[in-house]
Amino acid sequence: MNASDRTPADLLRSALAADPARPLVTFYDDATGERVELSVATFANWVAKTANLLQGDLAAEPGDRLVLLLPAHWQSAVWLLACSSVGVVAEVQGDPASADLVVSGPDTLDRARACRGERVALALRPLGGRFPQAPEGFADYAVEVPGQGDRFAPYAPVDPAAPALSVGGAVLTGDQLVARAREDAVERGLGPGSRLLTGRTYDTWEGLSAGLLAPLAAGGSVVLCRHLDRLDANGLAKRVESERITATAV
Repeated sequence: MNASDRTPADLLRSALAADPARPLVTFYDDATGERVELSVATFANWVAKTANLLQGDLAAEPGDRLVLLLPAHWQSAVWLLACSSVGVVAEVQGDPASADLVVSGPDTLDRARACRGERVALALRPLGGRFPQAPEGFADYAVEVPGQGDRFAPYAPVDPAAPALSVGGAVLTGDQLVARAREDAVERGLGPGSRLLTGRTYDTWEGLSAGLLAPLAAGGSVVLCRHLDRLDANGLAKRVESERITATAV
């Protein structure tokens, strides 16, 4: 990847320039049987649309705090990169009552209602499906995002030295985040073409790093598995083989 990349959004732009067709995120939900594979180009398109929603319709600005109440999921990964694109601080499992915006899955809506700012809900249904009926007080992500633009340009440059991510009580700038992701990639032996399978949640740095940031920093890809505990040892071995896995973090 490009040595001058200083934010996760920079890492994604470099990945897009290098090989837009290669897989970046492959998602499994072993509770529903869902499998989704997103190339760099497809993932970047979702990020651009989400960043346009965030900056435009939701009026988010650099430095705003957005609480992410989402599990490890491909759409959660999209939101992390959209926040980086706009300069919004992504607070993973933070306190919605003190946040400017909140993005919630279907299981945390009551908690998310404490946010006095904009609220977005994700149904997390297969193929990015919408809620049968949008939760009261929330914008349905699956309804709002398709009409957004496919290209994104921030209104203001994103400062790599500004806070970018809050997780597990630690706050990281864009610079720090990229540096740690690169360090983790080296420790895991990741490089271009690597395939990392992980079943970790997104509520710790280790989960976020394994589930997106380290593979992205290395020029590799992630196989992100939700409810991996429902897969037996034989099923896991078959997945490792079929997905050409080179490293695991389970």
